[in-house]
Amino acid sequence: MQRPNFSNPPPAHSPPLHHPVPQHVSTVPQLRSPPPPHPPSQPQSGYGYGQQGGGVPQQPGGYNMHPSFGGFINDPTAQIGLQMGASAMNAGQQYVEANFGKFVSVSALKHYFNVTNSYVLTKLRIILFPWWHRPWSRQQRHNPDPSPSASSLYLPPREDINSPDMYIPTMALVTYILLSTLLAGLRGAFHPELLGYTATLAISVTLLEILIIRTGTFLLAISSSSQLLDLVAYSGYKFVHVIVSLLLSHLTSLLGFGSAWVNWVIFLYCFSANAFFLLRSLRYVLLPDQGGQGMGVGGNAAAGYTVARSQKNRRTQFLFVYSYVVQFGFMVWLSRV
Repeated sequence: MQRPNFSNPPPAHSPPLHHPVPQHVSTVPQLRSPPPPHPPSQPQSGYGYGQQGGGVPQQPGGYNMHPSFGGFINDPTAQIGLQMGASAMNAGQQYVEANFGKFVSVSALKHYFNVTNSYVLTKLRIILFPWWHRPWSRQQRHNPDPSPSASSLYLPPREDINSPDMYIPTMALVTYILLSTLLAGLRGAFHPELLGYTATLAISVTLLEILIIRTGTFLLAISSSSQLLDLVAYSGYKFVHVIVSLLLSHLTSLLGFGSAWVNWVIFLYCFSANAFFLLRSLRYVLLPDQGGQGMGVGGNAAAGYTVARSQKNRRTQFLFVYSYVVQFGFMVWLSRV
C-alpha cells in the first residue's frame, strides 16, 4: 500500500509560536535560611533542663516574662489604669477608716484579732471545760508614762489567755449559721431564705445581749477600763457551746440512742459551762476591784466602803442573772434550728 502524494509541498518555514503574556505580575517572596542555633547560655537550670537560646527572652529585672506581657506592663495606658486602681483602693480605705472609725476604732479592733493557734486551742478548752482553770484575772501592760492620761492597757490575747478575743466569736458565729442550715438540709427543710433568717437571728441575739449588759452597767454605775468590744467578745462565746450542743445531739441521733433527755443533758452541760465561764470572766468587768475606791469624798473611808458594799450586792445579782437566766433564754432560742 502506498501513501498518496500531496499536491502542495510543505512550507519551507513554520509560523512563529505566540506565548500568552501574564496580565498580573506576582512577586515571589525571597526565602532565607534560618539562623544557626546559638549555644545555651546556661547549660543547667533548677530542674535540670538547659535554657535554649530560642526561648522566651529574659526581661530586665530578673523576671522571665513573655514579651507580650512585658509590653502590656510597660504600656502607658496600662500604667494609667494601674494608677487609677491604686488611687481608688486608697480612697476606699480612707473612706472606710473615716466612717467606720466613728463607731469602732480600727486599731482597737486589731487588738482582739491578735491571736495564735495555741491561744485558740487553749481558749476553746477553757470555754468548754472552765471548771479547773486558774487564775481568771487579766494581765495588764503598764505604760511607762506616769501622766494621768496614760492608762494601763491589757495584754493582747496572744500574750494573755484570759484576754477576750474576736476571732473565736466571729468564727463561731459563721459556723453556727452554716451548721444550722446544714442540719435543716439533712432534715429536708432547707430553703434559701434560711441563711438570711439564721444570720439575722444570731446577730439580733448578740445585739440584744449587748444592749442588756450595757443597760445594766449604766444603771449600776459600773465604770471600768473594759471597752464595749470586750462585752461583744464575751457575748459571742456562747455560739461555741451552741455548736457543740447541736453537733452532739445530731450525732447521738445518728448513732441510735438519741432522745429528748439526752439532748437536754448535752444542752445543760454546755449551758452550765458557758454560764460559769461568763461568771468568772465578767467578774472583773462588772465587779471591779474596790481597793482604790475605799476612800469616799473628803477622805471618809467608812462612807466609801458603805457605798461600795451596797453596790456590790446589786452588781453580783446582775452578774448572776445575766450569766444564768439571760444566757439560758438566748441559748434555748439559738438551739431551736
